[in-house]
Amino acid sequence: MSARFRELAWSSTPLGELVLRRRWDPAVETEVYEIKLDDEFLMSSLFTVAEEEIARRALAELDRTHPETPLDVAVGGLGLGYTARQVLAAPRVRSLVVIEALGEVIAWHRDRLVPAGAGLADDARCRLLHGDFFAMLRSPAGLDPEEPGRRFHAVVVDIDHSPRHLLDPSHGDFYRPDGLRALAGHLHPGGVFTLWSNDPPDEEFTTALRHCFDTARAEVVRFPNPLQRREATATVYLATVASGDPDR
Repeated sequence: MSARFRELAWSSTPLGELVLRRRWDPAVETEVYEIKLDDEFLMSSLFTVAEEEIARRALAELDRTHPETPLDVAVGGLGLGYTARQVLAAPRVRSLVVIEALGEVIAWHRDRLVPAGAGLADDARCRLLHGDFFAMLRSPAGLDPEEPGRRFHAVVVDIDHSPRHLLDPSHGDFYRPDGLRALAGHLHPGGVFTLWSNDPPDEEFTTALRHCFDTARAEVVRFPNPLQRREATATVYLATVASGDPDR
């Protein structure tokens, strides 16, 4: 058995003090990896269902809109890597760009400090890119500096806690119509946008999505919380660009 608690990495970042730690949880008899930013928990390996679902549901929607197309996907937010790993589980994913604002998080994966690190770093389809997803979205170059103006079949985002609970105020314009329309412009016709939220469905945000995309909906994801012995929920927002819109 490992030590009960171990801090694997610590650094001071523009967003606050960032900590990666591993602990043995006797309640579930497993090692748990956790990311903290100051006093907030950003991610735990105990609760990965919703992070995986934003990828799985985007790919399922692409089975309908692009049933035979090799897929190019962008993920905003790396975290412990569960969203990116779920994307790469689909054999027809041709390329994946993962954009992470904190270089330290990318280093954790490349240094194999987290379980998903080796799988992501060693997959030739996957590129871990240090950058501000929201600033890149606003820039003319877009989400891939190696191919300015590139479009994707799916953009999957797991950065803020919710459209209202932001890690940084500078992210706020992304969740308004102009920001959502900018994101839609980075998708191929028939492309898909999914977003993770820790809050219940937000009707105001869903309405904004419907003004900017051809279809939009909020889906509640349910999963067990073994620590509190109850069911927990999160929200996945899913929006699609019209298949027949060549200007998108």
